[in-house]
Amino acid sequence: MSVLFKFRPEVSEEHRNAFVTELKKLKNLPCVKSGRLLVGGPSITDPIERSKGFQIGLVSYHEDRAALAEYQASDEHHRVTSTYMFPYKEDLVRFDFEVDEEDEYMCHFPLVA
Repeated sequence: MSVLFKFRPEVSEEHRNAFVTELKKLKNLPCVKSGRLLVGGPSITDPIERSKGFQIGLVSYHEDRAALAEYQASDEHHRVTSTYMFPYKEDLVRFDFEVDEEDEYMCHFPLVA
């Protein structure tokens, strides 16, 4: 799953940072495969206009569609998005996709604790 977030212009950097902190905690949900949930921003795209104003990106890995559905329906996900994102968002893009079985090996990288 990948998501791009764009906040309204009046939303403070402090609020955006709190959102990132809370998003990162979602990696501890059992439906996130091996804790693989990455959050980053701001965009370093050059030229920056290609980022379309999106400020934060999230990529997470899930075993299957059921695990993704569990993630989306979790109380913790709902708390983070309803508290820190939806009341303040300008735009959001969510793009979920499945990886072909023969390409899954590329999703296995060593985790450093």
